[in-house]
Amino acid sequence: MKYCCYCSAELVYDIPSDDNRHRHICQSCDIVHYQNPKIVAGCIPVWEDKILLCKRAIEPRLGYWTLPAGFMEMGESTLEAGIRETLEEANARVEVEDLYAVFNLPYVDQVYMMYRSRLLDLDFSAGVESLEVKLFKEDEIPWDELAYATIRETLKLYLEDKKAGKFQLHTGDVIKNNSRYDFIETLI
Repeated sequence: MKYCCYCSAELVYDIPSDDNRHRHICQSCDIVHYQNPKIVAGCIPVWEDKILLCKRAIEPRLGYWTLPAGFMEMGESTLEAGIRETLEEANARVEVEDLYAVFNLPYVDQVYMMYRSRLLDLDFSAGVESLEVKLFKEDEIPWDELAYATIRETLKLYLEDKKAGKFQLHTGDVIKNNSRYDFIETLI
C-alpha cells in the first residue's frame, strides 16, 4: 500500500502506538490500514475410488493439476466458497461431507480450507479457469504435475485416511524452505 484510500495521503509503514506489528498508517487522517491473510476454500470431490482434479488454465501454475479451490468472496462462508469454486472450475456439483484440512501458508499470507465431498453425478466439465477436468484413481494421480504443496499434502493425507478407514480433520503449516515446501501437522 502506498496511499490512503480515505484521504489519498501517502502512507508510512510503522508500528502504531497501541500495537506490536508494522502497519500502513495514514498520518493525515490517522487511519491504520490492516492487512490480513486471504482464505482459499475448495473441495476434494470424490466419485467411488476416484478424485476429481482440474488442470489450471490460468497463472500461476498454468497447466498443472489441482483440486478445485480459490479465494473466498465477500459475503460467503468457507463452505459456500468451496462449493462455488468446485462449480466454477469443474462444473461439478458436490455434497460436502466435512471440513477436512486447514493449512496455514504464512509465506504467502493465505489459509487453505479444504472440504471432503462427494460428486452428485458425473456431469462435470472444464470451467473457464480449467483446461481439463478428470477423475483419477490413486495410482493415476499426476504427483509431479500438481500445482501446489497444499494440494499434494491434502491428497496424501486423504489417501492415507481412506486406507485407514477413518477421516479426520488435519491442520498444520506449510513452510517454504528455499525451493522446498515442508508440512508441519498440528495435532488437535
